[in-house]
Amino acid sequence: MPTQLDLVIILLTISLPLLYFYRESLPFIGGKPKVAYQNGSASGNVKKVEEAGDPRDFVAKMERAGKRAVIFYGSQTGTAEEYAIRLAKEAKSRFGLSSLVCDPEEHDMNLLDQVPENAVVFFVVATYGEGEPTDNAAALMELLSDTEVEFSQGGNRLENLNYVVFGLGNKTYEFYNEIAKKIDNRLTELGAKRIGERGEGDDDKSMEEDYLAWKDPMWESFSKVLGVEEGGSGDVADFVVTEITNHPPEKVYHGELSPRALLAASGLSSGTSTPVNGGYGIKNPYPAPVLASKELFQLASKGEEGDRNCVHIEFDITGSGMTYQHGDHVGIWPSNPDVEVDRILSVLGLDSQEKRFGIIEIESLDPALAKVPFPTPATYDAIFRHYLDISAVASRQTISFLARYAPSESAREKLTNWGTNKELYAREIDGPALKLAEVLQGAIGDSIDPPFNNSTIWSIPFDRIVSSVPRLQPRYYSISSSSKLHPSSIHVTAVVLKYQSAASPIHHHEPRWVFGLSTNFILNVKIAHSGSNTPITNGNGNDHNDDEQKNALESVTMKKFPSYKLAGPRNTYVQQNVYKVPIHVRRSTFRLPTSPKVPIIMIGPGTGVAPFRGFVQERVALARKAIEKNGPDALKDWAPLYLFYGCRRSNEDFLYKDEWPEYEKELKGVFKMKVAFSREMTKADGGKVYVQDLIHDLRSELAPLIINKRAYIYICGDAKSMSKAVEERLCQMLGEAKGGSAEVEGVKELKMLKERNRLMTDVWS
Repeated sequence: MPTQLDLVIILLTISLPLLYFYRESLPFIGGKPKVAYQNGSASGNVKKVEEAGDPRDFVAKMERAGKRAVIFYGSQTGTAEEYAIRLAKEAKSRFGLSSLVCDPEEHDMNLLDQVPENAVVFFVVATYGEGEPTDNAAALMELLSDTEVEFSQGGNRLENLNYVVFGLGNKTYEFYNEIAKKIDNRLTELGAKRIGERGEGDDDKSMEEDYLAWKDPMWESFSKVLGVEEGGSGDVADFVVTEITNHPPEKVYHGELSPRALLAASGLSSGTSTPVNGGYGIKNPYPAPVLASKELFQLASKGEEGDRNCVHIEFDITGSGMTYQHGDHVGIWPSNPDVEVDRILSVLGLDSQEKRFGIIEIESLDPALAKVPFPTPATYDAIFRHYLDISAVASRQTISFLARYAPSESAREKLTNWGTNKELYAREIDGPALKLAEVLQGAIGDSIDPPFNNSTIWSIPFDRIVSSVPRLQPRYYSISSSSKLHPSSIHVTAVVLKYQSAASPIHHHEPRWVFGLSTNFILNVKIAHSGSNTPITNGNGNDHNDDEQKNALESVTMKKFPSYKLAGPRNTYVQQNVYKVPIHVRRSTFRLPTSPKVPIIMIGPGTGVAPFRGFVQERVALARKAIEKNGPDALKDWAPLYLFYGCRRSNEDFLYKDEWPEYEKELKGVFKMKVAFSREMTKADGGKVYVQDLIHDLRSELAPLIINKRAYIYICGDAKSMSKAVEERLCQMLGEAKGGSAEVEGVKELKMLKERNRLMTDVWS
């Protein structure tokens, strides 16, 4: 018979393991009690529900969170993601429907066959390069392009799927919105049902207007298919903004672009840090020291009269772990100019020192719908200087939305008119390129000229500002160096964007200069690096007094020029007179063939020559090795390397004028450069000479290289006119060489070159 002690020991032996196993669910031994959330409004609880289970299973996420829509974005620069978020917000405000906004790369897209029939999948996709998907949509396109596609349940049909598609493209490119078209056509083939028309946004004209014209009819169809009615939710907040006073200073963001950057900057500013090296990329840009910079336009560099600048700047990547190849792009992360930061802080009543550097925390009420777009806690100054794109032209939808917060009835009426009248908006806002804060100043009748001491304060909830103003994105430039010659530095060639805007009533109908955000940031860095503290005012590099400024440009009134706080967060971008700029590398397929025996034809007028400087340097590095190994005749069987370049004048804007002859010497006749000076050379009919004319003149040399020697052709530069004109001449040349016409044989040959990646372009509009 067991004793009482034996029974106690047996009971403890059984019960203790059970108690330990269920410890998390038993409050009386320290487990966490269950918390009841009324109406499911606790964002933390929603996030936990969504994140439970397989993180790649978007269908399960939808079911757990009770969502009937998921929006996938294919984005290279962030624009498609912004439109995806806007669609999600509008679905919520119109119908009370909450959506998932997802990166397709992070989810199993073969689960499309499990999407419920009462739900919808949005695809908001950009077309990149030569009709290619963005990096994060490549796997999705590979899945859909598979002729023997098999989805998660073993089938190859998608009759269950309702979908919406909106594409972002540019009509100056041949493959306009190719990815949106391919997704739409393929889903239709697989039995899916599209809601509304396929949307196609054209960045060459107005992506915003195309989006606005498309979305309303789409929402009508959406309402019918899903059986939902408008008016479900109204104006719904996305974020909760909290001002905080007691927070560790080293954990407050002052413009740092990642948690690792904050850690490094906090230590550097206090003198206790070891720099955090490695792991740099788009989510953690590298603060690269500026090695060198110079003006490339000859007139500006000599201090003579001119209205254009082109900056050559070199970034040191020593010790960063970053690498690049010729043809890659570098993303430069600019900040907003001082005047725009001061302007919007003043308009919102945040311009006092106490407010400007006040700290706020932002929490998303629905992380699947709207993620906080920048790191927090942060100061108001940092948010407007480094995180939000306050320098962009105000969108018509944002203007319309903010009308409800106008401080007067007349201002409300003006915003409503601009927001609803497409023609009025184009004439008074888009044409003059007015920024959001300028629009608000103009609507109330305040002066748009600094200082902004007497600005009328707009009481706009700050969470609405965060929801309405897009994130400041990096600007991309073709790298103009070769890592074989310059393994520890990245070179950039950038023409400074400055143009005369249309007249605006807000600016008293006076014409004015509009300055490109990133290139003028680069120009400021160049000037600071060269030792001058004052950026140029009219493009010629001279310091001017007020009278000279007024007389510099007869047709344009320009009272101010943009200056930037180059010291960066916690002044860590300037150390011992060395300036730093946050950068990251984006990979490209714009590459030379590995063999130097393949003929190369490069066409790049203006700054389109930037990647070709890298290409030529790549061949120079290879030539040096070949000559070192095989002697002076090592290049005798190399194929020719043609570069067709164009600019205005030989003594004005001939980029890298002194370098090309040196490359020609090193490549021993392999490198052949042809230059069109459009303001110096004339054709027989008196017309200007451009790069396409030089190609036509050498057609007897070039056509055999393309047809018989399998030459590669590269075009870089303007997509709107130059690229099309060059392709037309190529068609003429190839059609003639084939004994036919440009329209038939020429077009056929050009198409074949593109399909075989022997004709590649890196163009922009």
